[in-house]
Amino acid sequence: MTTYKKSGVDIKLADKFTDFLEKKSRAIGGFAGLLSIPETRGEYSMVASTDGVGTKLKLAFLLDRHDTIGIDLVAMCVNDLLCCGARPMIFLDYYATGRLDLARSKRVIEGILEGCRQGESVLLGGETAEMPGFYQPGEYDLAGFSVGIVKNSEVLDGRRARAGDVLLGLPSTGFHSNGFSLIRKVLGGKKLLKKYAARLLTPTKIYVKDVNRLRAALRKQGQDVLALAHITGAGIPGNLPRVLPKHLGAVVTPGAWQVPAIMRDLQKLGSIPEADMWDSFNMGIGMIAVVRPAAVKTALKTLKGAVVIGEVVKGKNEVVFK
Repeated sequence: MTTYKKSGVDIKLADKFTDFLEKKSRAIGGFAGLLSIPETRGEYSMVASTDGVGTKLKLAFLLDRHDTIGIDLVAMCVNDLLCCGARPMIFLDYYATGRLDLARSKRVIEGILEGCRQGESVLLGGETAEMPGFYQPGEYDLAGFSVGIVKNSEVLDGRRARAGDVLLGLPSTGFHSNGFSLIRKVLGGKKLLKKYAARLLTPTKIYVKDVNRLRAALRKQGQDVLALAHITGAGIPGNLPRVLPKHLGAVVTPGAWQVPAIMRDLQKLGSIPEADMWDSFNMGIGMIAVVRPAAVKTALKTLKGAVVIGEVVKGKNEVVFK
């Protein structure tokens, strides 16, 4: 039996560290940070998020494929901004390597530029650091920084959510950029990794255009999205409660959509417990939108592939699968 903790990642310990950070700064919390802009007389806030790609980079190194990893980097940042209702505007990157390989570096940056195109952001700058002896030959690290803006009256914070609201699942493109320590633990050698390479390196879905379309369509009917949850590490159980008030939870119906076959293949290969699968991967849902029941028909018509996966309920701030 293989678990995320056995692969070297302790989610509960990470949650404790996050709790520590939130106590140290009131501005920390949620999927991104908001700072009111005084010059706008309190009408707008600046929103910022930062992230990396995790050990998905190890697959890029192993398979010498670097053209899509930059898309992942942008996606992990801009998708978090969306959860606050923000419009992504600019992106910065940090690219560090032991020795600069021009051809490989160009492929990485081209991926970042494509991610910015999909994420409706401008690559405003960044930092390229050569650090001889610090990284293994052929390896590098990436970090991304996304900044956007939101009208304070349109911030998504989940406060308007109530029991009976509907959970709308937006499909993922696969594992996205989470759970790769567990994936590599299960697949082990290069042979199996190569077998699944194309699906494993499929870039993270960027939801900017989808969310913009959805909100525009709902506003025409006097409706709007009430909350958005980016399903990353810790899966649906760890991310959906973050956007709901403390007195509300969620009931999710796993049978409402089909879990990607590759995830079930991995589960069988590693004998991964079902609970660990849901706590480690997105299981086919990369973003969850909370909407009123009256908005569901328009939402499903606007976003092809979206599916109703459950509802908001009164009670403990947690996800129950039924």
